Amino acid sequence: MQRYDVYGMGNALVDMEFSVDDGFLETMGVEKGYMTLVDEQRQFELLEFLRDEPAHRSGGGSAANTVVGSALFGSKAFYSCLVSNDEMGDFYTGELRRAGVDTNLTIRRADGVTGKCLVMVTPDAERTMNTYLGISESLSRDEIQPDALRDSQYLYVEGYLVTSPTARPAVVHAREIAREAGVKTAVSFSDPSMVRYFRLGLEEIVGQGVDLLFCNREEALLWGGCRTLAKAVDELRRIAGTFAVTLGADGALVYDGDSLHEIDPFPASAVDTNGAGDMFAGAFLYGITHGMDHARAGRFASLAASKVVGVFGPRLKPEEYERTLAEFLALKP
Repeated sequence: MQRYDVYGMGNALVDMEFSVDDGFLETMGVEKGYMTLVDEQRQFELLEFLRDEPAHRSGGGSAANTVVGSALFGSKAFYSCLVSNDEMGDFYTGELRRAGVDTNLTIRRADGVTGKCLVMVTPDAERTMNTYLGISESLSRDEIQPDALRDSQYLYVEGYLVTSPTARPAVVHAREIAREAGVKTAVSFSDPSMVRYFRLGLEEIVGQGVDLLFCNREEALLWGGCRTLAKAVDELRRIAGTFAVTLGADGALVYDGDSLHEIDPFPASAVDTNGAGDMFAGAFLYGITHGMDHARAGRFASLAASKVVGVFGPRLKPEEYERTLAEFLALKP
């Protein structure tokens, strides 16, 4: 039996969340609904305009949210990332430790600035992100722990890593380690902007194909270069043995390698969609590494995602993961 269920790789970012209106985004020239990479000065400029607004701080990064979620549901997890030895890095490392996630950060904490993600949430619950990667942009193969990776069921990688000239080859290296050790590979497209502007990088990460792919409707359509979800699904079958396409309030589609399953949504009162896809992936990975088939794992992931959109921030309180799992297990199969 492998030591870890999930070995994640991704950016390590401290999220700072603010409630804003559409007028603020328009005034500041921020593209709504997307993740945009910015430099430190641009992020500081936006924070200056928001300095009198209440903020919510939490550990973030797409793959980190997924790995933490999977761990708090009960998975054994490892996360490779890069933070600095500053206060934000201390905060981030502490969040992983409290979630029970093992990490390379006990080995290396370099000088620099820990990455930060400014998350702006509008009244329609849509999240818009401006991210300064800081030291996380230098994530490389040095942060990979090969023994831990070989002793895992799944390698999970976020698509955001395609933007880094050092992280991209690191992912390819990790994928090769996983392949040689018989570890399955899972990838998330992460954001429509990654598919639109970094297509070649994603193709490099996907390589000859992955065992499991996560994406949302817009990302699927962009990848397939088509207008219908049915055609997009056909294109996804070319690169993934199995996949899950999240559809927001319409639920999800899950392909188990043979059949396509429609996953119904659970009722939700959305206040913040930040982290919904990450939570879906974390719950799904927990499910398929703990005896659930893909359809049942999809239902569990749908329930978990419905919980996180009802709170401000990309993660639930630790005790709410246990309650969500108990609620799901009490449902009829």
